[in-house]
Amino acid sequence: MAATLSVPALADNAEKALAGELLECAAYYQISSEAITAMNAPQMQAVGERLKASADESLTLAGKYYGDGDLDAALKETRDRQIASMAGSSSLGNLMAKYKESCKTLLADPNARLEYWQMATM
Repeated sequence: MAATLSVPALADNAEKALAGELLECAAYYQISSEAITAMNAPQMQAVGERLKASADESLTLAGKYYGDGDLDAALKETRDRQIASMAGSSSLGNLMAKYKESCKTLLADPNARLEYWQMATM
């Protein structure tokens, strides 16, 4: 059975799209937090903690819209895909370029993003 990222049992496509974005952000924040923690640099500890908190917030919000599927499995699949996209590099540059600003904006106002998806999927 091929693994596909699916977001089952959602009320509509807007919530499905939002849940997918939130999973992408949760994975990005987890990977970034783990990388910074692994650096063992005391001056970066607060950054790592903020990233972990953002990962937890993203995952909680994704769970709100995800439905009855296996949220943990979907998160693992998303993390694996993002790690693979790093092409063996330990550099977070590619992930940061793709997710840093969009995830910050999404967490600042998830309702605005849901409204965007409601309009985009009409």
